[in-house]
Amino acid sequence: MDRKDLATQGANDRSPAPQSRQDWLGPAFGGFGPLVGLRDQMNRLFDSVFKDLTAQTSAVSWPSIEVQDKDGAYRISAELPGLDEKDVEVSLQDGVLTIRGEKKAETEDKERQYSERYYGRFERRLSLGELDEEKITASFDNGVLTITAPKSPKAEAQAKRIPISTGQTVH
Repeated sequence: MDRKDLATQGANDRSPAPQSRQDWLGPAFGGFGPLVGLRDQMNRLFDSVFKDLTAQTSAVSWPSIEVQDKDGAYRISAELPGLDEKDVEVSLQDGVLTIRGEKKAETEDKERQYSERYYGRFERRLSLGELDEEKITASFDNGVLTITAPKSPKAEAQAKRIPISTGQTVH
């Protein structure tokens, strides 16, 4: 349907109903239909860019971990589905526990159009203070890495509880 045809349509005209979005928007927006199409294309572009950015930032904090401080030791659990213990390395240096490894793709598929699965190297570092290095243990079961890291007796002795007061601000 041409725009000049729309302009000549009368109230009693029995011409066919508009078929496309451009046909509907043409008369209502005085010819702004192409701009609406451009806006739609820009929205799709921004959606795809920010979707990819979100996927990249979520990969930075992979694997998901949980830390518990209980009975004088830290218990760290890391979810590592699809990996084996040989794919993971745990190390300790200067009170910083490091979990690193690599998740490899099962197949090399260059035809893949879309994937939310994460492949590649990863590393998580946890600053835990002084630990009893000789007693740290790690186990891997059903895709979950569990590390038990006892605090050193010196670190336990240095811990000081700080009281919290209510109602008054100290300057």
